[in-house]
Amino acid sequence: MTNEYAIAKERYAAIGIDTDAVIDTLKNIPISLHCWQGDDVKGFDFKGALSGGIQTTGNYPGRARTPAELMADIDKVLALDGGAHKLNLHACYAIFEEGEWADRDALQPKHFAKWVEFAKARGMGIDFNPTFFSHPKADGLTLASPDEEIRAFWVRHGQACLRIAEYFANETGIPCVMNVWIPDGYKDIPADRLSPRATFARSMDEILGIGYDREKVLVCLESKVFGIGLESYTVGSAEFGLGYVLSRGIVPLMDNGHYHPTEVVSDKISSMLLFSPKLALHVTRSVRWDSDHVVRLDDETKEIAKEIVASGRIDDIAIALDYFDASINRVAAWVMGLRSFRKALLIALLTPHKELSDLQKAGCFTELMLRQEELKTYPWGAVWAEYCQACGVKSGEAWFEDVKQYEKDVLSKRV
Repeated sequence: MTNEYAIAKERYAAIGIDTDAVIDTLKNIPISLHCWQGDDVKGFDFKGALSGGIQTTGNYPGRARTPAELMADIDKVLALDGGAHKLNLHACYAIFEEGEWADRDALQPKHFAKWVEFAKARGMGIDFNPTFFSHPKADGLTLASPDEEIRAFWVRHGQACLRIAEYFANETGIPCVMNVWIPDGYKDIPADRLSPRATFARSMDEILGIGYDREKVLVCLESKVFGIGLESYTVGSAEFGLGYVLSRGIVPLMDNGHYHPTEVVSDKISSMLLFSPKLALHVTRSVRWDSDHVVRLDDETKEIAKEIVASGRIDDIAIALDYFDASINRVAAWVMGLRSFRKALLIALLTPHKELSDLQKAGCFTELMLRQEELKTYPWGAVWAEYCQACGVKSGEAWFEDVKQYEKDVLSKRV
């Protein structure tokens, strides 16, 4: 124990916070690590350009080009971020044997066996996402398509992914969060808003209709306000998503980049938890729109973490990150995002939520504001350093030296 931590421990104890217990709690909150930061959402099943509103910017050297390279980069991230993790995969990251290939509607568990082997060796569960973009049949509507051949293809893809998600849960012994997001919509004002949404609902019903173990697979539906080329109408709007998940008993997923710029997910979490037994989050950072910037320790990130902790239902909330930045070192981007959200969770765990809530209920708003402001300068950084030491990772900026060495030894040679 450092002298700085001893002082911090005493300071927090004075307001009823056991910092040792907080560290133990934080170590066991899993954050789902999104594989697509490492290769700019390219995946391994198609060579074409990104589509469906997905766009990366930048050409920083070192992008992972193969499953082996991506796994090596993930390992580097895991070595620099202490705490529990899950692995978050998109279906386009299927790994095929030499000379083998399967289209999205024909994917099987065997195409993800190497990811299972990777995750099990590291004690991680796996989360999963059907990939309804970057495909010849995704040039337009997918699950909401009026073209029955196109719609049926994507329904089969969703069904295949549901089977794969259950395979992940069976193999790892950890429930799999399977999240559905589609890029369906129109650039300009549609003549008919109802029909695409009715078709989307029917397609989702057909996917879920094959049956699955709801204890092992948590199916989520992710909404969005708009996308590139879908500025006027998004089929899977927030209202559609909320109505569908509550009527079908599946899990709502909120991505904090998928709402109007003046909306914040931190304000929505409490409402969702009142009506849904489970909740899933994609934590990102939007700059004026769904720009998927690297998560930083900004106000909304801290507010999201505060609401997660204050709810008392951490175990009911699946936390995943979702961003991609090709303009900076990709491994560093991963680590910064992970550590930023862990810091936000730490600050939330170091907050005396009940006492602050009691002040609010009693109408003591002056004292409440005072306490909230003073907490901002409490020595949480010393607790973070102790947490890093307990996890066997470097605190402060020291971890970045490892990234620079990894760039020199590995990333710079990917040409």
